[in-house]
Amino acid sequence: MAVPQSLPAWLYTDQRFFELEREKVFAQAWHIVGHINDVPNTGDYLTLDILGERVVTVRGEDGAIRSFHNVCRHRAGKIATEARGSCGHRLVCPYHAWSYKLDGGFAGAPKWQGFEGLDAKELGLKLVDQEIAFGFIFIRFAPGLPSIAEMMAPYADELAAFELEKLVPNGRVTLRPRPVNWKNVGDNYSDGMHIPVAHPGLSRLLAGTYKIEAKPWIDKMWGYVSETPSNHWPERQYQKLLGTFDHIPEGRRRLWAYYKLWPNVALDIYPDQVDFMQFIPVSATQTMIREIAYVHPDANREMKAARYLNWRINRQVNAEDTVLIEGVQQGMQSSSYATGPLSPSEVCLISFGNRMRDLIPEAKLEHAPA
Repeated sequence: MAVPQSLPAWLYTDQRFFELEREKVFAQAWHIVGHINDVPNTGDYLTLDILGERVVTVRGEDGAIRSFHNVCRHRAGKIATEARGSCGHRLVCPYHAWSYKLDGGFAGAPKWQGFEGLDAKELGLKLVDQEIAFGFIFIRFAPGLPSIAEMMAPYADELAAFELEKLVPNGRVTLRPRPVNWKNVGDNYSDGMHIPVAHPGLSRLLAGTYKIEAKPWIDKMWGYVSETPSNHWPERQYQKLLGTFDHIPEGRRRLWAYYKLWPNVALDIYPDQVDFMQFIPVSATQTMIREIAYVHPDANREMKAARYLNWRINRQVNAEDTVLIEGVQQGMQSSSYATGPLSPSEVCLISFGNRMRDLIPEAKLEHAPA
């Protein structure tokens, strides 16, 4: 039986392959914009810039949430310029003051500009395909993949139990540039083998319970916070606080669960908060990590303390991962490395590699084509 192999190293450094990914992977991919409670009121909006595309998602007069290309129909100006904000009852381009209704319809151009006989029906903002699932807003630029609901179906029941649609934002989106290929970030996220080797704090906390599994469009990683007191104060206090959360069902009170949706969206679900993390490709060797935390409202003092301790614990984990993935990225450029064997237990990496090879046949080549 053939030993499964990792994706070839050149896929992590080659700009020509990156352009194939833009076409074959990301044009059809679902991209997370935010949460429905990021835009609770009429005129509230979110924006997302990704791979040369710009999107604005806004709540309309009728309460509906819609997503549009964030591109003015006059001279391609960027209409909504902030990551998150409120525009009242009109989206107005800051370049020439063309305005649009919240349902995307053209509202007009200033009379002094001399435009006569414009067809408002032809000048509305261009809609972007949108789906809302578990309270999160996703968009895509071309059809091809199953719906978000279908992709997340293997875990629909357990995700529903978290009541994700009730979450509210806890702060604002953070952007963290990394000098690595986006696949390196995703590979590390779904890799279970490095946990006991490279994350001593996480290993103490989860105490050997960490597991991974791969479904066709979604990976799951999870573990349970140990009740055995850690010898590190933040971990020990966090463990103690979890035991007081009687409002959370016992089976989830100590559960840390991670879900990675193909190809680059991750949800971290903790008893105290929920994060999304998005690995936005910038180039073959540059990635922007976009993330924000959400919480259930009306938390007591103990829950707020747990969130702080969670942040302290995971700040260290993130620092460790940053060093790891940057080291791997540098290793991918070595003349000594082309590909490596995968353990049968590395099911998420195997699944990801198989899908990449199916979508882009060039991914089967051990070396870059001439």
